[in-house]
Amino acid sequence: MTHLRGKTLLASGFHMPERGTVDELTDALIAIGADGVIQSVRRPDEAGYEAEKRARSAEGNLVTLPTGSFLLPGLVDLHVHAPQYPQLGQALDVPLEVWLHQYTFPLEARYADIAFARRSYGLLVDDLLASGTTTALYFATIHQDASRLLADLCLERGQRALIGKVAMDNPDQCPDYYRDASPEAAIGGTQALIDYIHAHPDNEERLVRPVITPRFIPSCTDAALEGLGALARSCGCHVQTHCSESDWAHGYVLERHGMTDTESLDRFGLLGRRSVLAHANFLTRLDMETIRVRQAAVAHCPVSNAYFANAVFPLKAALEKGLHVGLGTDISGGPIGSMFDAMRGAIMVSRMLETGTDPDLPPEARSRQSNSRVDFRDAFYLATTGGGIALDLPIGRFEPGYQFDALAIDTTAENGTIRLWDDLDRGDAVLQKIVYTASKPNIATVWVSGRPVK
Repeated sequence: MTHLRGKTLLASGFHMPERGTVDELTDALIAIGADGVIQSVRRPDEAGYEAEKRARSAEGNLVTLPTGSFLLPGLVDLHVHAPQYPQLGQALDVPLEVWLHQYTFPLEARYADIAFARRSYGLLVDDLLASGTTTALYFATIHQDASRLLADLCLERGQRALIGKVAMDNPDQCPDYYRDASPEAAIGGTQALIDYIHAHPDNEERLVRPVITPRFIPSCTDAALEGLGALARSCGCHVQTHCSESDWAHGYVLERHGMTDTESLDRFGLLGRRSVLAHANFLTRLDMETIRVRQAAVAHCPVSNAYFANAVFPLKAALEKGLHVGLGTDISGGPIGSMFDAMRGAIMVSRMLETGTDPDLPPEARSRQSNSRVDFRDAFYLATTGGGIALDLPIGRFEPGYQFDALAIDTTAENGTIRLWDDLDRGDAVLQKIVYTASKPNIATVWVSGRPVK
């Protein structure tokens, strides 16, 4: 693995600064500063290209990506429940409320055991990096020590991460053995983790950032939501929560507050430029407009939605409305840890939304969601540029001023699953095959801020 800080990388690859258009890089020179930030991207037809290439080579500062390898921006996962990794692939046959109370809450309660937390979180971070996830937005647990440990491990392993101590104090919806003792405990614990991450001696570059994390409205009292909203306004931190995920969760908020999740979050001051709303499947037109105006973002979780949401998120409609949208795996509500699977899931469910699924109905009656499908370009955009925009961070594309978070895809890997044909696969057809067929053996190297992490 090659350290790229202070180096220039000669590489071919793909990125999407704008939705809808793949920008193919062919033998581009990408200069990375000592701080891991991209200084310049120069193409062969630009003036000074050959001179820079010769100069960097003479200095010993030119690194060349091998033939058959393609550079992609690092993948951004906008929704990960870090403590749920041990149950990935389990209990996907029960309703959401059963899944929470019989499986998930008992598992998350185990993170009071710091040894258990260390093993689980260490495996998770290593596995996500190996899968190309350079940035993850993490829900942790209610436990201060375990949440701090997750931050420590991300810094140690080099993953860009946003981490939130989960706030959940509502005794009507949270078990006695696993909840914050009071609104003050939920808010104070959130503030304590914010302070810990900001003061961390190994976090000078702000690789890890704190997140205000009300689990979802059902798990929080109004007092906690009010306090967390006030904290968000005062500290400017990111906010993450679930929004209108399922029939049950959406209906609960309507009954309790007499308004939708979006309206309620907005009322509590939890909807802003750095807010990420997971799922958001049951948005009204007014909800979408509110999210757009507030410049909040949606973490689209297509795979977990198939198990727990009771609906398909209208992705294309949200994008055309102007909402910020990225992708999430939703470990472990989704039985996947790979953003490549999330991309494929987004494409698949969009087609099902457009065409409908009931074969007993005539084609014209199967769906009321015409023109809903997205393709590999949209999915790739969401997993890279879209994720960076959602988080308001300079990541997800190869442009000056952006962090060099990237992965090298080896299409010739012996145990890989990509098969290219010289006479068939050119231009963005190569990217299409990568999106649809890449697997972990094809991910040769992963960099975060110019440092190799895999």
